[in-house]
Amino acid sequence: MTKLLEQALQAVQLLPPEDQDEIASVIMQLAGTDPTPPVPLSAEERDAIARSKKAADRGEFATDEELKAVWAKHGL
Repeated sequence: MTKLLEQALQAVQLLPPEDQDEIASVIMQLAGTDPTPPVPLSAEERDAIARSKKAADRGEFATDEELKAVWAKHGL
């Protein structure tokens, strides 16, 4: 184990158990060893993702002003 990973794990040990589990899950996903099955998507969700990918391929992205408006709408 590297020194950096050891330091990270020591820091995580100080967090509440639910945060530790969330971080452990992310680490396992990144390592390709997460036993948690993926969340199934509905047909509508898969279609929305496909549309979004096609829009991104075409270079269709929100402007900075559009993003600011969305954040402002939600008080962020």
